[in-house]
Amino acid sequence: MEADEAHELQEHAEHGAHEPAMRPVAFTMSVLAVLVAVTTVLGHRTHTDAVLYQNKATDQWNLYQAKKIRSNNTHLASDLLSVMTVTDKATAAKIAKSYAEHQAKWTADLKQEQEKAKALEARVDHAEARAGRFDLAEALLEIGLVITSVTLLTRRRAYWYLGIVFALAGILSSASVLLLH
Repeated sequence: MEADEAHELQEHAEHGAHEPAMRPVAFTMSVLAVLVAVTTVLGHRTHTDAVLYQNKATDQWNLYQAKKIRSNNTHLASDLLSVMTVTDKATAAKIAKSYAEHQAKWTADLKQEQEKAKALEARVDHAEARAGRFDLAEALLEIGLVITSVTLLTRRRAYWYLGIVFALAGILSSASVLLLH
């Protein structure tokens, strides 16, 4: 919601607040405006978390790829060493042993790096799911706020009740973030 729109709704609420029958509507609008603001901030923070986790996951996959490339290069060098005719058998055996040790270490490292990357991707998915719920909540709360404001223009309480229904749906969407695991 833009600052101009919020200011305009506030003016309508203040004007309607002078009529005793419209005070609950004006109060509801004020509460909804606060809820929209809080939900918007939570949604933005959650989107930021998703982006940060995605960057970390990308970095982790890059590390995995780098280790995988080193492992493949070492494997190729070992293969070449095994098929070449070597004059210094002791040095060749020492190099082959060193390659085998590196290969064993990298095999274990690759599994760990892959698990870390997958865990970070799971965090990205979780953050995106949370952000989606906050986005839905923000939209529903804004709809509720606008529909409630129509009550001040028309003096029909049906709009106030309808706005409250949308607002409750928005609150439930926001609260459902707590149920995500």
